[in-house]
Amino acid sequence: MKVLLFMCGEGLGHTSRCLALGQEFLTARHEVYFGAYGYSKKLVEKTGYQAYEIPPEIRLVGESGIFDVKKSIKETLKSISLSEFRKLLRLIEELKPDIVLSDGYYTGILAAQIKKIPVYFIGHQFNMVEFFQNQDFLVTVAGKLVQSFYNYIFKSVDGIIVPDFPPPYSVNRKNFNFSKSINNTIFFSGPLIRCKYREVESKAFQHPNVLSTIGAFGYRATIFWSVLEAAKLDHTIHYTFISGPEIDPKQFSKIPENVEFTCFTENPFPYYKGSDLVITAGGHGTILESLSFGLPVLSFPDEKHIEQENNSTVLEEEGYGKRMSYLAEPETILACIKKILEEDEYYKKTRGLKELAEELDGPATVRRFLEGKVKRKI
Repeated sequence: MKVLLFMCGEGLGHTSRCLALGQEFLTARHEVYFGAYGYSKKLVEKTGYQAYEIPPEIRLVGESGIFDVKKSIKETLKSISLSEFRKLLRLIEELKPDIVLSDGYYTGILAAQIKKIPVYFIGHQFNMVEFFQNQDFLVTVAGKLVQSFYNYIFKSVDGIIVPDFPPPYSVNRKNFNFSKSINNTIFFSGPLIRCKYREVESKAFQHPNVLSTIGAFGYRATIFWSVLEAAKLDHTIHYTFISGPEIDPKQFSKIPENVEFTCFTENPFPYYKGSDLVITAGGHGTILESLSFGLPVLSFPDEKHIEQENNSTVLEEEGYGKRMSYLAEPETILACIKKILEEDEYYKKTRGLKELAEELDGPATVRRFLEGKVKRKI
């Protein structure tokens, strides 16, 4: 079976999931092709695979911790190009895949449908209309058009793969807005994680160790510096900061002894396994990776990014961690860290999710599911 994986380049969670699937299909001796752009393409290549350049699609823009819908629409419209779409069609013609998997990349779905290739959508956000609520008239109108487009996509694909725990454990459950007509096309695979917990060699840290994956750049810089200040307040708690892709850890001076900076890594899983708590934004990918490794999460969702805010709210409601604000003071952040480290109830719940993730084995489940679909078509 020849599999073509398209991925959205906004947020590396899409890329990590596609790498997990690619590894699984390759291990089962299928042919796999990756289509990516931007840093997603670089990450695929750094992991050791070839990636084909595809046109950028959705652009997410924000400032000072706030997601900006209007600017994101403008930047997305700028990236639309008929000539680039033709390149995508030619790529499919050249590779001749038996099946296309598109993780949050809608242009790839349209191209596969034109070429009459079976196509499956991989995604965790199905309530896009919330992004456009309480906006001005033009943004509201744009939201209705976008919602109509998404509804068409969800109804027209051969199936929808949700890379999350099945209900009632789904982290993204507040982001569901399915019509009954597509319920029978939805398949919960379980988390799509590149590394199995039992196969990962843990990093050796002093404990307790808090892992922060929030980079010191862009509109999340405020959170980064607040967490660093929180680390200075109690030297009995150790911290590991994974820098963003373009950040050099050497630029930081006066680092307290209980803080370690490391360069951006393509393989965060040894860091997860060696830590006791993860601090991250509200992205679905990192949250699912953390929970699949049995770790509670302090989540700082981008303000007005409804999908991230919903993910963080579920974390709080289910006792898997806490939803935080980018305005939180260092003292508040430290208090929340201590509360989670000291209360075993959080760990009982996240350990249960780790065991569930191992049982589900998302990548293998998706492979078997799609092998069956392709065989029936043949």
